[in-house]
Amino acid sequence: MVLKETFNGLESMFLSALLFPLVETFVLALLVSLCICMLNIFTERWHGKFSFDLDVNGVQKVHKTLVSRTGGVAMVAGVLAVPSCGSLFGYPPAQQVETNTLILLLLLAAMPAFLAGIIEDLTKQVSVRIRLCAILTSAVLAAFLVEAHLPRLDIWALDGILHWLPVSLGITAFAVAGVSNAINIVDGFHGVAGGTVVVILAGTGFLAWQDGDLLVTQLALAGMGATIGFLLLNYPTGRLFMGDGGAYFIGFWAAEVAVLTIVRNPGINAWQILAIYAYPVIEVLFSIYRRKFLRSALVGAPDRLHLHSLFYRRVACNRIRISRYIWVRNAGVACFVTAWLSAATIAAVLVGDTVPSAVTLVLAQMVVYVAVYMRLVRGHWGRCRHPAVILGLRPQPRSRAI
Repeated sequence: MVLKETFNGLESMFLSALLFPLVETFVLALLVSLCICMLNIFTERWHGKFSFDLDVNGVQKVHKTLVSRTGGVAMVAGVLAVPSCGSLFGYPPAQQVETNTLILLLLLAAMPAFLAGIIEDLTKQVSVRIRLCAILTSAVLAAFLVEAHLPRLDIWALDGILHWLPVSLGITAFAVAGVSNAINIVDGFHGVAGGTVVVILAGTGFLAWQDGDLLVTQLALAGMGATIGFLLLNYPTGRLFMGDGGAYFIGFWAAEVAVLTIVRNPGINAWQILAIYAYPVIEVLFSIYRRKFLRSALVGAPDRLHLHSLFYRRVACNRIRISRYIWVRNAGVACFVTAWLSAATIAAVLVGDTVPSAVTLVLAQMVVYVAVYMRLVRGHWGRCRHPAVILGLRPQPRSRAI
């Protein structure tokens, strides 16, 4: 009996020693991000002429007031606080050095993407091509600084050639750029991009924690804390925007957490990670397809035809009738997106531990995405129940004349 109580006591002490740095990482990043966000808002009178989003009539804009687009600065500060202040709170020495070094190197790698975005937020003069090149540069830097390049994709035809470094670098850079741009694309309504990042980092961090990888778990928690600190002032009324700088930075961070999870944990298959990140990835791929092949428009041209934009116009504006608080409609979009992501993430964590099941989850999300998208475009499911019509693969047949 005494031995059992002693063992239980040691076990609880061990778990506390493991969990304390994780909780501390999350809380520290959150508090610093929140404080910088508040400082940002309080000093708008001095920096507003540079940081305000003046284009309230843009094709993707739904807000009518001037709001600063520099929330990304707070998110970077929140993550930076972990290696800067973490040593004051009793991390185990070896873990402290390894974690701090990795976070600082990842922050260094993220700077090209973040700077390209924040300069665009302040000047509105950075082209899409330059921003894309900056994100690719960040991905390549991360690959060399922390060895964050994909060793496998759990695809038989590709895994054999991923041992060749140029191929691995190219695929990794493409994936990181895709996720970073995806977060920027879904950043159209209060809380959507932030909620997306929090959910996917929570899912990925939990998988890493299950596999015993506390280092990647801390990276995920640092990103979650910094994002939630921003969300406390962004959602639901939109007092502050993350801007391109924040979207590219936190998108890059989420992408690198995913890459490092695959690199460091052979027991986690790449498709399980993709099942967690599926919504933003499908959004950016479908947007490219829709603009390039369906509308013959520029791939980088803004429009109001994203899934979250259609949900706002077709559902939120029609169902939420509160004329006094217009922001409620804007904020309602995040509830739709985070509910989708949360369900997909829980499913990926619970049943996505094998490649076939994870592939099934990814394909299911693709089918649901296209079906819901076409439903929102048409405004109805249509009289024809053929799957190809519902999924938009062929036009709906016209009804015969009576």
